[in-house]
Amino acid sequence: MKAIPYGRQEITEDDIKAVTEALQADFLTQGPRILKFEQEFADYVGADYAVAVSNGTAALHLAVLALGIKEDEYVICSPITFAASVNCVKYCGGNVLFADIDPQTYLMDINSVKQVISTNQDKKIKGIIPVDFAGRVPQLDEFRKLADEYGLWIIEDACHAPGGHFLDVNQQEQKAGNGKFANASVFSFHPVKHIATGEGGMITTNSKDLYDQLMELRTHGITRDQSKFENTTSFANGNSEIEVDDYPQWYMEMQYLGYNYRITDFQAALGSSQLLRAPQNLERRKQIAQRYSEELSTCEGIIQSSGFVEGHAYHLYILEVRDRRGLYDYLRSNQIFAQIHYIPVHLMPFYKHQGWKEGDLPFAEHYYSRCISIPMFPSMTDEEQTVVIEHILAFYSKK
Repeated sequence: MKAIPYGRQEITEDDIKAVTEALQADFLTQGPRILKFEQEFADYVGADYAVAVSNGTAALHLAVLALGIKEDEYVICSPITFAASVNCVKYCGGNVLFADIDPQTYLMDINSVKQVISTNQDKKIKGIIPVDFAGRVPQLDEFRKLADEYGLWIIEDACHAPGGHFLDVNQQEQKAGNGKFANASVFSFHPVKHIATGEGGMITTNSKDLYDQLMELRTHGITRDQSKFENTTSFANGNSEIEVDDYPQWYMEMQYLGYNYRITDFQAALGSSQLLRAPQNLERRKQIAQRYSEELSTCEGIIQSSGFVEGHAYHLYILEVRDRRGLYDYLRSNQIFAQIHYIPVHLMPFYKHQGWKEGDLPFAEHYYSRCISIPMFPSMTDEEQTVVIEHILAFYSKK
C-alpha cells in the first residue's frame, strides 16, 4: 500500500509552468513576482500590506524585531506550537512567559494570559503571540482588547491558518492575518502548509510604518529612500568638495542591522500559482474534516477531536486518544504516518534549563499526552481517507 503522510504538498502543471517562466525571466531574486505575490496575498487575507520573506521563522523574527523587545522585557507565548513561535523572542534578546491552552480549543487561553499578567506585575511584559493552532483562529478581538489595556503588541502566528477566520463580538467574519487586531501576522509556505513555495513566509500588517521597517529589515537594514538618507549629498557623491541636488542612482544606506531574509522570484511565482487554488483547497480540507468528524464520532478510543468548527482552516486534524503510542505505532506499521503536534515548548531542554518544568502548564501537558494528528491534505483521496478511518476503528475495536 502506498504510504499516507500526515501532510503532502501538491505541485500542478500550472505551478511548474509559473516557476519555469520565472526561471527564464530576468530576475531570480528580488524581481517583480515578489511584489505581485505580496499584493495578491494581502488581498487574500484582507490586509493592507504584506512582506514576503525566506521562511516562517524569518517572518516571526522580523516581526519581533520591528515591534521591539529589550533584554528586560517579556512576551507571552503558547506552549503548544512549533518552537519558532517562541524562539523568535529569544532571538531578539527578550524573555518568554508561557500561558496555558484552552483544553477545548487547544488555543492559548485568554484567561491564562490574564493570570500571567496579574502574577507577573514585576516584569515588563511587551507583547503576546497567540497561535492559530491547527488552523483554528483565536478570538483576536478579545486579545486586542486585553493588549490595549496593558499597552502590548500582538503578533498572530497564523502559519496554520491562511484562509481561516473567526467571528468577532458582532458576529462579523474576520480573516486570519487581516491586520485589524494583530500588529503583525505571520505565515509559512513550508510544503505541508496551505500554500507551498518550498520554503517561504509572509508578514501582513495594516501599519505603513511597520511595513516600511520590515522591508528594510528583510534586506540588511538598507534603504534607497532619499527621504530617509542621513549622509550629506557631498559624501554620497564620493567627493566632499562637490555638492549636488540629488543622490546618485547607485547610492544606498545601511542605517541599522538587518538580515538577508529575502525570498526568490521563482518561489514567489510558485506562491502566486498556489494561491489561485487556495480557496478550493481550503474547501477540500473542510470536507475531509467533516468526514473525519462524522465517521470517528462513535469511536470509543477517541476522547476529543478537532471536530467541525466555523472558520477552521484545518492545517491539522487532531485526535485526543487513549493509548496514543499504540495507535501511532499501529498506523505507522500500516503505512499511515500520523504525527504529534507538539511536544510542549516549555518542556524542551532549552526552556527547562531556564526554569520551566512539568506541572507548570497542566492543560498543555495533558493535551500532549493524548494528541495525534492524522492525515490531512487537499489532494488526499476518498480512498486514502477510508483507509485511515478504517485502521483507526480497527485498532480500537481490538482493545
